[in-house]
Amino acid sequence: MKSLNEDLKTGQFKQVYLLYGEENYLKKQYKERFTKAMLPEGDTMNYAHFEGKGVDVRAVIDWSETMPFFAERRLAVFENTGFFKSAGADLADYIKEMPDTTYYLFVEDEVDKRSRLFKAVKAKGRAVELPLQDEATLKRWVAGLVRNEKKQVAEQTVVHFLNKVGTDMGNITKELEKVFCYAMDRDVITREDVDAVCVTQISNHIFDMINAVAEKRQKKALELYYELLALKEPPMRILFLMTRQYRILFQVKHLVNQGYGRKEIAAKAGLHPFAAGKYMEQSKYFQAADLREIMEDSADIEQRVKTGLLTDTLAVELFLVKYSSAK
Repeated sequence: MKSLNEDLKTGQFKQVYLLYGEENYLKKQYKERFTKAMLPEGDTMNYAHFEGKGVDVRAVIDWSETMPFFAERRLAVFENTGFFKSAGADLADYIKEMPDTTYYLFVEDEVDKRSRLFKAVKAKGRAVELPLQDEATLKRWVAGLVRNEKKQVAEQTVVHFLNKVGTDMGNITKELEKVFCYAMDRDVITREDVDAVCVTQISNHIFDMINAVAEKRQKKALELYYELLALKEPPMRILFLMTRQYRILFQVKHLVNQGYGRKEIAAKAGLHPFAAGKYMEQSKYFQAADLREIMEDSADIEQRVKTGLLTDTLAVELFLVKYSSAK
C-alpha cells in the first residue's frame, strides 16, 4: 500500500496496476482514487470499464490502440475478469508493447501468481495485494478516523466497537458515521455511544452467546437467543451458525494444541486475524472432546426437528439450556 500511496502523492503513475486480495473496501478505495487522479472528472471519452468473465481481449486491444482525446492518457479499469486465472495470455503479450498513453487498472479477488499476465503486470507496473487487515491495523485505522473528526476514543472502546460491528472495513465506516452523528456535540466517544447506535453483526451475537454458554451464564445465553428471535432470525439458522462456530473452535483448538500462532491459525482456518485471536481465547473454555459432543448433539437436534419430534424454537432453547447449565 505504501507504493500506491506514494504514486498517488507524486502523480508519477505506473502504466499498469493490479489490486488483488480479500479486502474489498481497500480495493474499491484505491480504484476510485487512481481513477480520479489519472483522469479529469467526467472524462468518459478516455475511460473504459470491463467487468466479469467473458471480456473480449481483442476489443480491449482495439480500444487501447486509440489515441487519447484531448488528454494525457486513456484508462481502462478491469474488475473480476478472471484474466489472472485463465484467458489472459494474449493480454500479457500486448501489455509489453502497449502505447505509452494507455493505462490499465486491474481489480481482482483471486490471481495466479504463476500466470503470464501476473508476471507481465509486475514487470510493467505494480501488483499489490490488499489482504484483510489485522487487529492492530484496524484499531489504528479506526482511531485515525476518530481523530479526523476531532474526537477522542479510548483503546478499549475501539476494541468493543470492532467486537460489535465486525472487521469488514466498509461496514466499519458506516457504523462509525452513525457514532459520529450520535456523539456530534461531544469530544469523547464512549462505549455507551457504540451500544446505542451500532448494529451487532449476527456472527458476533452468536460469539457472545457461545461465550455465555461456556461461562455457564444461562440467563445471558437465553437473552441473546431471544434477541435474535426478535430480529426474525430463524431458530434453525441460529443453530446452524452456532454449530459452525463450534466447528471453527474445534479446528482452532486443534491448531493451538499443535503450537501454531495466531497468523498461522488465521491462514489455515480461513479466518480474519482479529477473529482468529478471539477464537483462540474462546477455545480455552472447551476441551476438544466437548466440542465434538456438542457438534454431534447439534446434528441430532436438527434431525429431531426435521422429523417433527421437536419444534425448532424449543429445540435450540433446550440445546442452550443443556450446555449452559452449571455442572
